[in-house]
Amino acid sequence: MTYSSEQAKTLTQALPYIQKYSGKTIVIKYGGHAMVDEGLKRSVMRDIVLLRYVGMNPILVHGGGPEITEVMKKVGKEPTFVKGLRVTDAETMEIVEMVLAGKTNMSLVSLINNQGGRAVGLSGKDANLIVAEKAEPEGVDLGYVGQVARINPEILQTLVGEGYIPVISSVAIGPNGESFNMNADHIAGELVSSVGAVKLVMMTDVKGIYDDKGDESTLRSVLTVSEAEEMIRSGKIDKGMIPKVEACVMALRGGVERAHIIDGSVPNALLMEIFTDTGIGTMIQND
Repeated sequence: MTYSSEQAKTLTQALPYIQKYSGKTIVIKYGGHAMVDEGLKRSVMRDIVLLRYVGMNPILVHGGGPEITEVMKKVGKEPTFVKGLRVTDAETMEIVEMVLAGKTNMSLVSLINNQGGRAVGLSGKDANLIVAEKAEPEGVDLGYVGQVARINPEILQTLVGEGYIPVISSVAIGPNGESFNMNADHIAGELVSSVGAVKLVMMTDVKGIYDDKGDESTLRSVLTVSEAEEMIRSGKIDKGMIPKVEACVMALRGGVERAHIIDGSVPNALLMEIFTDTGIGTMIQND
């Protein structure tokens, strides 16, 4: 088979998926070390622009943990995590907001716009998009760390309806107007039902979920919600993967059809997941 016919086969395979998802909203969570390589970041943003051009409505939610950690260390602060959540004092919150709502968000918006898309950068504080309450998992005080209390999606519906790609940083507004550091995975998981999304794609820096974390041959291509929850209880899913899987479970219980965890460091991973029969990574679905 020649290279050109291989390309044509791929395009033909994509057609039913383009038809299925045209006019539909897809929430994409992008973060972690998959955001570090500039060339790869540019490629991911180009793929998101392509989704918009073939009629889909992508909404991008991003974190920026490595960038926050880098700035913290420059000012002499050592990051601390509890159950994958960053302990956030007042000074750390200033750094988080500066990095996420400033540098990281503007960089992603610029990359999308430079490749023909029309992106608009938002934080959860804009138009009270994400209203938070203080999070205290198992009674642990994490400082200015929040959990979603309410999402007001009207601004997103307006932007999507006008053909824009919303790019949302994981900073929320508290009941007294204060800023809260949010887990971007959890925001993505909560957001899907508010905007009526049909799919959630979590782009991270691992291939998916393994039965045995040290053995890539044990990658699970499909998991049910109950299987995923049991893997968290048993410790097979731990650390930073916990909020990603929790977000997928939230999304599925909120009505999304499919939730996926894929390796964002693989070129065109997003397109392979959405437009091919086999996909990549791990798909989580209802029992």
